[in-house]
Amino acid sequence: MSLTKTMNKGNLFPTVFSDFFKPDRFFNPTWLEGEFEQTMPAVNIKENGKQFFIEVAAPGFNKNDFKVNVEDDMLTISAEKREERSEENERFTRKEYFYNTFSRTFNLPQNSNFDKLDAKYENGILKLTLPKKEETKVSLKKEIKVA
Repeated sequence: MSLTKTMNKGNLFPTVFSDFFKPDRFFNPTWLEGEFEQTMPAVNIKENGKQFFIEVAAPGFNKNDFKVNVEDDMLTISAEKREERSEENERFTRKEYFYNTFSRTFNLPQNSNFDKLDAKYENGILKLTLPKKEETKVSLKKEIKVA
């Protein structure tokens, strides 16, 4: 019986090897694209009369993994997380590495007050609150004397 037929019947470690040894996996020219695909976190942007609200769905990070920078009129939100785990036993040694990173950049509106930008990370969501600048109202009223 071939390895493929054995795996399909569920006899030979199907949870470990079945996805890796699928025959169409190696003959499909795009099989590597899914293996190394980088995901970008989802972002919600809302506003009301006084503030902008930005929510970034980034579970698995810690608040210290994030960097929030404002330069000119650009807001950049980035995060980087690295982990390394080792487990040694008398029969085996296992090492696992994990690395995740992303960066998103947004143009800030002219009426945003980035000096008062506030960021909080809780329950896997980075929440930024960006107040709007107070608009100074220019009086368009002027009296013209007729000569």
